[in-house]
Amino acid sequence: NWNGWQDTIECLESVFKLSYPNYSVVVVDNGSSNDSIEKIGTWAISDASKSLKIIETGKNLGYAGGNNVGLRYVMELNDYDYVWLLNNDTVVDPNALSQLVLRIREKPGAGLCGSIIMSYHDRTKISAIGGGWYDRWFGQAVHPGADKLYDPARADKYLKMERKINYIDGASTLVSREFLQNVGLMNEEYFLFFEEIDWARRGRKHFSLAIAPKSLVYHKGSASVRRKEQEDQLKGKHFSLLFDYYNTRNRLLFTHKYF
Repeated sequence: NWNGWQDTIECLESVFKLSYPNYSVVVVDNGSSNDSIEKIGTWAISDASKSLKIIETGKNLGYAGGNNVGLRYVMELNDYDYVWLLNNDTVVDPNALSQLVLRIREKPGAGLCGSIIMSYHDRTKISAIGGGWYDRWFGQAVHPGADKLYDPARADKYLKMERKINYIDGASTLVSREFLQNVGLMNEEYFLFFEEIDWARRGRKHFSLAIAPKSLVYHKGSASVRRKEQEDQLKGKHFSLLFDYYNTRNRLLFTHKYF
């Protein structure tokens, strides 16, 4: 969460309706400057069945940094088989986690598993089929199947996309204990964009990628980025320049690092 308690609470409302029977919830607050912590805490206290752990980073550590705080906490507890990284601007289908776990268990060697990312604003359309493909020649990340209508009867077709992707979409990523122990945490030098591409690249020699075609996650898309841009516009700043900076910088950084 980063100044987006409304999105986070809506996400949590859906998470606590999951059909999967055995999970714990950790919310990482990435240096919010509003009353996000109080709002989320008050919401959770209002219902004893909504048990969660809130961790404050103290400052905005970026996408990888914020997720890594949560991952370190879970790894220290050492009572997990998988960790589900979920963007706070998402709403999940009740079977989303069950389907992720089912798929990663049935595919030998899978270390990361992605959901079908659907548009929050048009829930018939796909935003990403589990992940994407990074084209090293053009320095572009593309999502095969984006903007197509989702067809629940075509699960086999979506599974075939596993051969066409080389990273899992960061909005919804299930990662195994073995992947974390062998590959490690996300690379924090990117701050924004390309962290999940780097993560998958680092693990490719030992782990495969999986897609759960019946795990549906509805994503608003870049809610934190848009919120920052709106705030900076009120201050006469141009956040879009920062957005372009990280997108361009990290395309160069990633491509130079691996290719």
